[in-house]
Amino acid sequence: MSLQLTGATAPGAPHIPVLLAEVMAALALKAGDLYVDATLGAGGYLRAARAFGIGHAYGFDRDPAAHALNADLATADDVTLIRRPFSELVDGLAEHGVAAVDAIAFDIGVSSMQIDTAERGFSFQADGPLDMRMSQQGPSAADFVNTASEEAIADVLYHLGDERGARRIARAIVADRPFTRTGELAGLIRRVLGNREPGKDPATRSFQALRIHVNDELGQLDAGLVAAERLLKPGGRLAVVSFHSAEDRRVKAFLRERSGSEPAASRHMPQAAATRTPSFHKPAKAVRPCAAELARNPRARSATLRSAVRTAAPAWPAASVNAGDRA
Repeated sequence: MSLQLTGATAPGAPHIPVLLAEVMAALALKAGDLYVDATLGAGGYLRAARAFGIGHAYGFDRDPAAHALNADLATADDVTLIRRPFSELVDGLAEHGVAAVDAIAFDIGVSSMQIDTAERGFSFQADGPLDMRMSQQGPSAADFVNTASEEAIADVLYHLGDERGARRIARAIVADRPFTRTGELAGLIRRVLGNREPGKDPATRSFQALRIHVNDELGQLDAGLVAAERLLKPGGRLAVVSFHSAEDRRVKAFLRERSGSEPAASRHMPQAAATRTPSFHKPAKAVRPCAAELARNPRARSATLRSAVRTAAPAWPAASVNAGDRA
């Protein structure tokens, strides 16, 4: 089926769905399917999915702004919007009498509409409150940088942002806090690091790290993948688009483990015999945006799509989820 990007998001939405045709191909939707969009956002994937004559679509998002943006979908007979994080897919669907579905899609990370709204505090491109909360509830980025220890701040910047200057930035934050605005924090980071990477703002990695921490994005991803494994029917399809190396490593490791595709053991490091039946078939090869898509949407440059098909085996115990930090 040929898909057109025009009209694939909510009316007036600035977000362009990434790898749309490739995601739809991986989901292989057909008439009557139950489909879950775990990250509703501007509604791009969900709106495209409806064109396949699916039976019902369930859209999850913890951001109330996403629900307001897709208000037209809330009244559709074949759509149910659920204001929950995707870590709660199982409970959220159970409330609607659904225990198994045919296809699930994830678009991990922050959306263009969140980045481009200065009042949300996700970006340093325009000054705004130092917030970054997707759910608009709980501790904000300002709460973290103004109360956490120097060591805790440095750990977040280093581990979640790959920021080599994490300790210097953390030391400066503690010395100069409190911070309430994105412009204040970005300015401090620029002063600490200088213009070390021409063409890239020095605050990029730190803001990314703070956003991931504030929203527990990696913990949410781990829980979401486990939930998807529990929900997908035999033959059900999973598609995950990620934009950050730590996210992609987790998705890759989860699917590799659950499909029994772990690297072969060596005589120097024997591998324990497999004790569980694979819950997914071997994952498809990772897909990245083509040149035409990058020209149309430069923000797609770091996107990676990974997909796999569910087997008939029982879901693995949740405690066995792989942390995904291996390369």
